[in-house]
Amino acid sequence: MSLQPEPITTARLVLEPLRVEHAEEMAVLLDDVRLHEFTGGEPLAVDLLRDRYARQVAGVGRGWLNWVVRYGGLVVGTVQATLEGGDAEVAWVVGVAHQGRGFAGEAAVGMAGWLLAHGVRGLVAHVHPEHLASAAVARRVGLVASDVVVDGEVRWVSAGR
Repeated sequence: MSLQPEPITTARLVLEPLRVEHAEEMAVLLDDVRLHEFTGGEPLAVDLLRDRYARQVAGVGRGWLNWVVRYGGLVVGTVQATLEGGDAEVAWVVGVAHQGRGFAGEAAVGMAGWLLAHGVRGLVAHVHPEHLASAAVARRVGLVASDVVVDGEVRWVSAGR
């Protein structure tokens, strides 16, 4: 399956297809070690983030879909989907200063709806068992926790699958 990301609008948010030029403002948003508590890694300098975005943008035709999430013009996070077969593995990140306002759930639901409307059959997410906020987002997207654990993260799948 090959999809090209399109802009997605929700009640409060605009999801813009990722561009390399987003690296400047995203580096500021993602420069917080607390965002890596459950996923590991560390904040990236803008040049490394630019390189990562260049690879991600180049991979769109191979099933890598990424969006920058905006609220009132301000970047608040990202959502992404990796297509494999007819399914999509989804993920979300919202900057620490913008958490607790429902942005991750709203953005993830918007992305999930777009993916399903464009032929994706099912969704999958991997969430650290102690990351209660991400588990709530997964439930909001319609996913249920499975008994499968991959690299310390619980595999969440579309209900009924």
